[in-house]
Amino acid sequence: MPDGSQIDVFTLTNANGIEVRTIPLGAIIVSIKTPDRKGNFDDIVIGHDTLDGYLNKSRFFGAVVGRYGNRIAKGQFTLGGQTYALAVNNGPNHLHGGVKGFDKLVWSAHPFTTSSSITYTLFSPDGDEGYPGRVEATVHYALTDDDELIIDYWARSDKATPINLTNHSYFNLAGDGSRDITDHVVMLNADKYLPVDDTKIPTGEIATVEGTPFDFRKPMRIGERIDAEHPQLTIAKGYDHCVVLTRTGPGLIQAAHVEEPTTGRTLDVKTTEPGMQFYSGNVLDGTITGKSGHVYKTRYGLCLETQHFPNSPNQPEFPSTILRPGEEYKSRTVFKFGVK
Repeated sequence: MPDGSQIDVFTLTNANGIEVRTIPLGAIIVSIKTPDRKGNFDDIVIGHDTLDGYLNKSRFFGAVVGRYGNRIAKGQFTLGGQTYALAVNNGPNHLHGGVKGFDKLVWSAHPFTTSSSITYTLFSPDGDEGYPGRVEATVHYALTDDDELIIDYWARSDKATPINLTNHSYFNLAGDGSRDITDHVVMLNADKYLPVDDTKIPTGEIATVEGTPFDFRKPMRIGERIDAEHPQLTIAKGYDHCVVLTRTGPGLIQAAHVEEPTTGRTLDVKTTEPGMQFYSGNVLDGTITGKSGHVYKTRYGLCLETQHFPNSPNQPEFPSTILRPGEEYKSRTVFKFGVK
């Protein structure tokens, strides 16, 4: 690190040879190696080979973002009669916790020697990036022999504060990071999505996907309709929208299924969250050189960020993201790796 401190890499493995590597900076997942249909292992998340890349050239690659993942309109919200001002770091809005959000902080690492898991903890002081309350946050990664990476989030606060944690990994199941993700076939368990304004803030409408390019209820190539003439695709230059997951009750539900036809690799996502940001890597522009010298161009990674809805602190009709004293924030997301 710039101050001379050391960042260690913690590697999780399972009985089937799958490997997940993480670092305390941002609780970042730096690599996930899984087999293709021929049994060849490769890395299915894009990112960097060096710490310097994550410090200076990242797009939240693999990081846990918070306190509030996604956008808050105009960098402010009112809670308990008080208006709080946050950093404006994404056009006119606040994004992913601010200038120095959870993704840029060094978490404390607590590896488990008896299982393939690790816990990261972080203390965020009252007023951190403008947010109220002293927050204790925990992220636990566990890799199982069922080829599942289980991510458990936990937090508590001594004052009411918004909390919306997620992991910002960019998946590319082709495995070499040298081609785009438009041939990936995706199914999303969502019959509604959140349209956005021209600054990517939800308008408040919860719209049906029926008859739109956002209908992935049946498996569809990402590239099939990503360049269709639709105002929402024009705003985001592709997909960068929160889909409303279809659920009948609490608990883990299927959120997404992804297949990469060339390698046969698959990814299933389950979550306890109400929504998921479906992002097709639109702002990757070829200015970042990542792992093994690969240049990350537009749509070279796919994000499936399980979360509550963007701008919820300013949208009272959305599910609440306010964590109050005496309460616990708990969230689970499961990534299951496979081969077709």
